[in-house]
Amino acid sequence: MSVRFDYTRKQLETMAQLALDNAKSVGASAAAVEVSESNGLSVSTRNCEVETVEHNRDKSLGITVYMGKRRGHSSTSDFSDEAIASAVHAAFDIAKYTAEDDFAGLPAKKYLVGKTAAKQDLDLFHPWDVSTADAIALAQRAERAAFAESKYIKNTEGASVNTSQGHFVAAATNGFMGGFAYSRHSMGAMPIAQKGRNMERDAWFSSNRVPEQLASPERIGAYAAARAASRLGAKKISSRTCPVLFDAPLACGLLGNLAQAISGGALYRKTSFLLDALDKKVFPKHITVVDDPFLPQGMGSSMFDDEGVATERRTLIEDGVLKGYLLSMYTARKLNMTPTGNASGSHNLRLSSSKTRAKDDLGGMLAKMGTGLFVTELLGSGVNYVTGDYSRGVCGFWVENGVIAYPVQEITIAGNLKEMFKGMVAVGADELVRGTKQTGSILIETMTIAG
Repeated sequence: MSVRFDYTRKQLETMAQLALDNAKSVGASAAAVEVSESNGLSVSTRNCEVETVEHNRDKSLGITVYMGKRRGHSSTSDFSDEAIASAVHAAFDIAKYTAEDDFAGLPAKKYLVGKTAAKQDLDLFHPWDVSTADAIALAQRAERAAFAESKYIKNTEGASVNTSQGHFVAAATNGFMGGFAYSRHSMGAMPIAQKGRNMERDAWFSSNRVPEQLASPERIGAYAAARAASRLGAKKISSRTCPVLFDAPLACGLLGNLAQAISGGALYRKTSFLLDALDKKVFPKHITVVDDPFLPQGMGSSMFDDEGVATERRTLIEDGVLKGYLLSMYTARKLNMTPTGNASGSHNLRLSSSKTRAKDDLGGMLAKMGTGLFVTELLGSGVNYVTGDYSRGVCGFWVENGVIAYPVQEITIAGNLKEMFKGMVAVGADELVRGTKQTGSILIETMTIAG
């Protein structure tokens, strides 16, 4: 696949300005636009045979217009002058019939990113000019490595290689204009282990903006196979309360639970268990959570958010205390607060502990837990963000005296996120990045296990 764009950055800027000019000409009081294009390749194999090959090439112009406090939105994939004008008219017509919203509108100029900062390079664009044949070969290598890792790997749900790159320009009548090019790549495998009539599957993947920094297909396939084989012979356990250790990828999910709870939308709707928790202790003193939009090559990095508001590196949890929310311009107005540059959500969230030492790898964390449940997979969706109640089906391992005793399944863990956050007794040195979240394994002091 040859990596190229059909439009230059300058052409995207010209189309964005044309849309804004059209909005003004039809009588809009304000407008915002985003113009983008992207392309990519996705391949998957199963049992080393090609299963799917997908090429995509997308482009879009989305325009939001305001009539005072009324708002309308329209989009088009046609970049002709006539189509852009038609999209603007459609958005304007929609705005005529929407209800007024006193909190709608563009951010004030004082919140916008500066022109120099908007152009800062965060090293987010590393296109991968991989051919379809080479991508298929990489997926096949991952599957072969899985089969070679264990005699119990009898089948597979497949392996995949995905690559995408794009660029965009966003602009608004308040004077903002910015954009950048980006890339995202991933590789993964999902082998199935079988022993007699017992079958188990597990998965592992690697993702990065830089293709050269992806884990090798052999490492991905072998590790996924080892995880699947280790689950054979899983048992049920009786109901009890005990410590629970979340594997690092799942611990990143707990960080996502925090991000949702402190998002402006959840707060102004009063659907968060952390409502009115600002400046209150919600984690132990040793826990810190930082949101860093300036991390080079980070999946969530940007000098500005979706509204053009300047981003900043923020410590959201300091010594266990909640120090900030994630606010867009709209949610900030709803809460009578200041926007934080998070209209697109959190950026690069990292949870860490001042107690973590180099020896606290996975083995060290199992030793710290002593006897309890090591969770490696979560099933279903059982999080109530209003109350914080947390209930999930899990698979994992029962641990005795710091050593894995046997795999377990068909059990449920339950607790409340408020208590789970306060009960984080340790964070592992086995840090892992999953998308925009980064943390090591997390040990919760106690949870309820339903066998």
